[in-house]
Amino acid sequence: MRDLEAIALLQDPARRSLYEYVVGQGREVSRNEAAEAVGLQRTLAAFHLDRLAQAGLLEVDYRRLTSRAGPGAGRPAKLYRRAKTERTYSAPPRDYARAARVFAEAIQRLGAEPLLYDVARAQGLAASRSLARNADGADRFSLDELIRHLTAKGYEPYAEAGSVRLRNCPFDALAREFAAVTCGMNLALVEGMLDGADLSAMYEARLEPRPGECCVSIASKTNVS
Repeated sequence: MRDLEAIALLQDPARRSLYEYVVGQGREVSRNEAAEAVGLQRTLAAFHLDRLAQAGLLEVDYRRLTSRAGPGAGRPAKLYRRAKTERTYSAPPRDYARAARVFAEAIQRLGAEPLLYDVARAQGLAASRSLARNADGADRFSLDELIRHLTAKGYEPYAEAGSVRLRNCPFDALAREFAAVTCGMNLALVEGMLDGADLSAMYEARLEPRPGECCVSIASKTNVS
C-alpha cells in the first residue's frame, strides 16, 4: 500500500507542482527556490516537500549554499532531489517488470538483439507517424512536437548545447540489469521516432550515457563531429 499512498500524495496540486519542479531541475533544490518557483509560501512549501520526502518520492540532503564556514555561517540548507526508487501501483497486482526481465534475458541468450532493435525502430516510426497524422494529416512534425511526445512518455527531455538530453529513462530498472539490450532498444525507438517525424535528415539519436539520466540523446547533425 505504500506505493499507493505515495502516488496519492501527488493528487494535491501544490505537492504535484513542487514534485514536478524538483524533478525537472535534475539537481538538488532548496525550499526557498521551490517555494518561489511554484508561488507558495515557504513554510507551506516546506511542509509539502517534507511529506513527499517521508513518502519516499524525494530524497533529502543538507548542505551550505555558500562557501562561508565557521561561527555565524548558519545551518546547512535542506535540499531535495528526486528519489531513485520507482513507485507503481496496480489493482489487481501485475508483474510486467518481471516479464520484461524474462524477455530481456531470453533475447540476450539468443543473441536476438538485432531483431529487437528492428522491432523497436518500427514501433518508434509508427508512433511518430500516428502523431503526425493526428496533428495535421502529414507524416511530419517539428522537433518541439517530438519533445512533447517524449515528455508524455516519461523521458523528461531538456535542451543542452545544441542537443536534447533525456533526464529520465522510462526503462531504468531494466537498463540497470540488461544495459546493452535495453539501451540499444531505447536508441532504436528514438531513431524510429525521428524517422517517422521526417527529422532524421537534421537530427540523430546517439548513445551518450550519463549517470542518473537516459543513455540516449538527440543531436543536431550540424553539431555532430
